[in-house]
Amino acid sequence: MNNTGYTPEEPIAAIATALVPSAIGIVRASGRNAVELASKFFSRPKALCTAQGNTLVYGWIRKSDGTLIDEVMAAVYREPKSFTGEEMIEIFCHGGVAVVQAVYSLFLANGFRPAERGEFTFRAFINGKTDLTKAEAVKEIIDSKTDGSRGRAAGRLSGNLFEEIDSVKKGIIDVLGNIEVEIEYPEDEENIAEAFDVSPLEKVRDTLRQLCSSWKSEKLYQDGAKVVLCGKTNAGKSSLFNTLLKEERAIVSSIEGTTRDWIESYVDFEGIPVRLFDTAGLRETEDLIEARGVQLTRDLTLDADVILYLVDSTRGITDEDRSFMSAQKEVPVILVLNKCEGEAEDSLDADAAGEWKNVVRISAKHGKGIDSLVHCSRELIMGSSGESDHAGLGSERQKVSVQEALERVEHALEIARSGDYGLDAVVQDLEDSLDSLGEVTGDVTPDDVLGNIFSRFCVGK
Repeated sequence: MNNTGYTPEEPIAAIATALVPSAIGIVRASGRNAVELASKFFSRPKALCTAQGNTLVYGWIRKSDGTLIDEVMAAVYREPKSFTGEEMIEIFCHGGVAVVQAVYSLFLANGFRPAERGEFTFRAFINGKTDLTKAEAVKEIIDSKTDGSRGRAAGRLSGNLFEEIDSVKKGIIDVLGNIEVEIEYPEDEENIAEAFDVSPLEKVRDTLRQLCSSWKSEKLYQDGAKVVLCGKTNAGKSSLFNTLLKEERAIVSSIEGTTRDWIESYVDFEGIPVRLFDTAGLRETEDLIEARGVQLTRDLTLDADVILYLVDSTRGITDEDRSFMSAQKEVPVILVLNKCEGEAEDSLDADAAGEWKNVVRISAKHGKGIDSLVHCSRELIMGSSGESDHAGLGSERQKVSVQEALERVEHALEIARSGDYGLDAVVQDLEDSLDSLGEVTGDVTPDDVLGNIFSRFCVGK
């Protein structure tokens, strides 16, 4: 967003729903006299202009010559009790593409300009209706791919991250207050630093460390993980791919070499969005196209977060299987014993358990063991990142700012403990840490940062 040309309360409008045939379409507008301007093309202008905030008004949208466009409901919001904090109106019309565009065109012809990306949320921010952590959570919810990622974003939208940051800031402010007392009214001027109690600041440091460590798992919920299915031909990769997706996406055949190229799709692994890849079977072949597919499989495994290596349990584990799995030094591998329709051979289980740490028995055809496979995969994906019920960071920008605040608090603790410097140095570090935390919530934020955040939103949000 180009904030340099932004005019507060200037009437703006946008189509807020996808421009595809649907039951309902929404065109929203915000700004000074938004309701009065919209009444110019509404069949009941007086009823619209006198409507109370948070009410609906029935009527028709019509052109200046009286031509009827659509039968609609108009939602009226009065400042400051609206999403943007300004006067707002939303037209709920039928969702035909031509209808929605016609309604939007009437807004533009009657004093509104097209909204920029994220401008409605931007106005909510500058009018004090939201902070940056909640604003960014709006984008997270829109982009969420699983219930898990949506739920964590909803927590930030409800204010749990803001409250956590605010609590840390209050803790730092309390420490600064105590330092000021020590500086102004010292009992022993030569031992000011020794009189300073660092324990409250240690609690602040621990909270900031927890917030910083949360980003790794939160990023997984947002960006997802890459899981690659591989194994020899006819091990059942495509069957497992279809079972995990709960739909027939990959061709399943007993003919070896059926899958010659990889296909991918998103799937939910206990809340973690996963890009799941079905790949060509690993084998030596003189078919140039299939050989290229085999090479693509090997390339995909290099960048995977987890490899699911399938073995046909009726054939057993071969030297080729062992060679491939032993070569995977950087990427976690789960040995998936497939086609365990009944009880697998004890010797095969013992063989696998003796060599490999992560072994799961499944029947892709009958859905047996799938939950165990998903859970094991998720545990490997999460790794040491761990999870917490506490608020987590929602963006790289937030991580950078909290990390800076943590470093300044840690430096303040070092100074306080060393006694080599006066408490004025501690005060400077803590004030700098407050500035960094202010960047997280938007109390202290340069215009270019705001532009970067809101320009990634869709128009109408």
